Amino acid sequence: MSGRTPLQEVRFCRSADGTKIAYAVHGAGPPLLLNTCWLSHLEFDWESPVWRRFLLDLGEFATVVRYDERGFGMSDWDVDGFELDARIADLEAVLDSAAIDRCAMLGMSQGGPVAIAYAARRRDRISRLILYGTYAAIHHDAETDELERTLQQLIKVGWARPDSTFRRVFTQLMIPGASELQACWLDDLQARATSTGNAIRARTARGVVDVSALLSEIDQPTLVIHARGDRINPFSEGRKLAAGIRNARLVTLDSDNHITLADEAAWPVFVEQIRSFLGADAIVAPSTPAALRSLSARELDVLRLVGRGLDNAAIGKELSLSVRTVERHLSTIYTKLGLAGRSARAGAVARLLSS
Repeated sequence: MSGRTPLQEVRFCRSADGTKIAYAVHGAGPPLLLNTCWLSHLEFDWESPVWRRFLLDLGEFATVVRYDERGFGMSDWDVDGFELDARIADLEAVLDSAAIDRCAMLGMSQGGPVAIAYAARRRDRISRLILYGTYAAIHHDAETDELERTLQQLIKVGWARPDSTFRRVFTQLMIPGASELQACWLDDLQARATSTGNAIRARTARGVVDVSALLSEIDQPTLVIHARGDRINPFSEGRKLAAGIRNARLVTLDSDNHITLADEAAWPVFVEQIRSFLGADAIVAPSTPAALRSLSARELDVLRLVGRGLDNAAIGKELSLSVRTVERHLSTIYTKLGLAGRSARAGAVARLLSS
């Protein structure tokens, strides 16, 4: 890991109801859409001792596209609701903005039901599915409902407090094996990621989601990963997913952490399972000639002018396009070629010259 200075590009798009959704792109390889925990912040996560290693390792073999859900992180906080259909619309808006026609998708934790629903509805856009530490529906009984009421009361009392006493309860549930540094970071993320009101509304909306009936409609190859000692979503939920999806395989992690940590024994198993599962897509990922053939005539015109050293304004003048349109064409080119970061422009030209 040392010596690498990877970059992520943060972009914004609008969902169907106008909500602004922030998403980030990094890495190289076939596109992988990442829908992570309900608590996220694109910039804060990028530097975190919990997520950074995960993101860097994924970026070694995939172009990772991840986003903050509505009401969280860098996306709009002032939103009407957190219903499943609105969250699915956000996901699709990110895919459309990133110009991704088809990709693999990783749905984690409370992002899992969104991933399940979208994979079932849009088989044409999702090639492979990874479900990590998630569920199809939250089990309700007297005990679990009482626990949820208690947790929501903790959110009301302690979410916005300057000290992390109350937020540490959620941290201990998510990563009981964390170091103090990792735990403090997750304590801080909770307050940075969203408001007290949004946290309660989001948990309430997620608690009634049930996509169990859609499991049988998923025919994409599916990898289910679940920690045996997960305290957020019990291991039994992972078993249900694997049993309900016809092309699913279950991988059990020997861990108590809901979020696998880079310094635990389960880490290399976790990363290698994802790498090998996505490898089938990597094998059929476009080679340079095939990738170039996927570009439209206008995109090739733009790329050739980039190769001549023109900047975006000059390209726009040459082709009678606005600078914003040129930027959109370039974003599409980079996605189709599996490129991201500041080196994407040079990489695209290199592929053109080598064809």
